[in-house]
Amino acid sequence: MSVRNRRVLQLHVRGDMTWRTDDLSVEEPLEIRVNGQAASVTMRTPGADFDLAVGFLITEGVIAGAGDIVHMRMCPQADAGSDGLNVVEVSLGEGALTAPAHRNFYTTSSCGVCGKASIDAVRTASQYSVREDPLTVTPALLASLPGKLRGAQAMFARTGGLHAAALFNSAGELVCLREDVGRHNAFDKVIGWAATQQLLPLRSHLILASGRASFELTQKALMAGIPLLAAVSAPSSLAVDLAGEAGMTLVGFLRGEQMNVYAGHDRVQRG
Repeated sequence: MSVRNRRVLQLHVRGDMTWRTDDLSVEEPLEIRVNGQAASVTMRTPGADFDLAVGFLITEGVIAGAGDIVHMRMCPQADAGSDGLNVVEVSLGEGALTAPAHRNFYTTSSCGVCGKASIDAVRTASQYSVREDPLTVTPALLASLPGKLRGAQAMFARTGGLHAAALFNSAGELVCLREDVGRHNAFDKVIGWAATQQLLPLRSHLILASGRASFELTQKALMAGIPLLAAVSAPSSLAVDLAGEAGMTLVGFLRGEQMNVYAGHDRVQRG
């Protein structure tokens, strides 16, 4: 269950008080184990956990694709204090890269990259190049995407407490949307879904973040071969640097009829 109800006291500055029921986004730990060894613990919204595990392992460079996975299963975490299943056990086939990414074994819902063991481990080389991707888009197409994202955010409409990642094709059609308390988890869920559908690399696709564009989201998009990342809020300087180095298009402040193109300007048609 990704939504839970709680009784809350709603107050107004003029002194009015009302007891009501509020919907809350669920946040629980998910441990990802690879061949019996812990790879990561992330705080996430339950749902699409297999997609999250696959996407995490791909974007961290632990596996090349879903074909490296022989078996996955959910199992309970004995000391989690939860009634849910909070462990994904992943078994990899022979020849797959089995050394998990070097992380401390905890990742908050607000930040995925902060669990890296060292700054040298942050940059993960993608097996896909986006520099020559032929994707081009119009400003009008880009401007239409946030409305499509919001219209598909069922859980956000109930709770107001979830990030979203939305994958679109070159025509601006919504291909996949995932919500999560962690923006990096939402990206991993979308990329994991695409991997299980044999869609990687996601050439001539674009991905939209409901918040800011961080370095880690840019890196995750590159690991999936996505040539254009857009965000409704600001990018970080490192995200812009990485996008420019990789030949990716990075769009920020995508709101209303305006947007800022920070890198890969040639993919956005002008005039």
